[in-house]
Amino acid sequence: MPKLSEQRYGKEHVRVLKILRDGPVHTIREIEVSALLAGDFESSYTAGDNSKVVLTDTIKNTINALTKEHLGEEVEPFALVLGRHFVASYEQVKRATIEIKERRWNRIDIDGQPHPHTFEAGSGARKFSRAICTADGCEVHGGIRDLVILKSTGSGFENYPKCKYTTLPETPDRILSTSFSGTWHFSDIPASYARANDAILSAMLKVFAEDFSPSAQTTVFQMAEAALATCTEISRIDLSMPNKHYIPINLAPFGLENKNDVFLPTDEPFGVIEASVTRE
Repeated sequence: MPKLSEQRYGKEHVRVLKILRDGPVHTIREIEVSALLAGDFESSYTAGDNSKVVLTDTIKNTINALTKEHLGEEVEPFALVLGRHFVASYEQVKRATIEIKERRWNRIDIDGQPHPHTFEAGSGARKFSRAICTADGCEVHGGIRDLVILKSTGSGFENYPKCKYTTLPETPDRILSTSFSGTWHFSDIPASYARANDAILSAMLKVFAEDFSPSAQTTVFQMAEAALATCTEISRIDLSMPNKHYIPINLAPFGLENKNDVFLPTDEPFGVIEASVTRE
């Protein structure tokens, strides 16, 4: 007899933009919210019973209304507001998982000064926050997705095992590029989530930029070490570093020497390096 072992449902890609006004100076907060509910919903799957189903349209409307009332400078407190609302408002909801991604809007400089209410879109990277709430409490995660970074030297890859299918030559000098993603787990509440997130990311990027990388694996671990050392309020960090490959182009047929400066960008296939690092 089949048994429903796990279930959750909700609303994803709920997009909202809010203007925070401080006199003539405005700040833009554009977010994309995912709200997934789990709990006593089995009968809706197995018995056609909708009596406990919180409409996903209601979830969307709740996000929009609470954005007006509660979204401020930092999104983590807002994620907690949403998670606690769904758990407290509906007895059948045992766990609410809220994930919020941010789109960055940066002030445009006019005559060397940041304009108070004109912006340009930031990079395609998205900072995000996640709150997982139950009746017993909440946990908060922060992170970033799809941060495309590259350094043109300071990386190599040598001394790896070889077999008859190995064609990649060793190199002491190569491009290291990735579409980087990371998730960190807050075990304590920082004085400011925004400052903590910025410090974590800055520490990791400093390692990426300044430390020689004998492998992406080494760099991932060193970046995680730096994040944990920088922010005592996080207890674990999960990192993913998919390679964005740049292949040296053979210019010999044209009588030219490629001195490691002309490359073919490739999208697929690509290597993926992932690691989770925790405090001892």
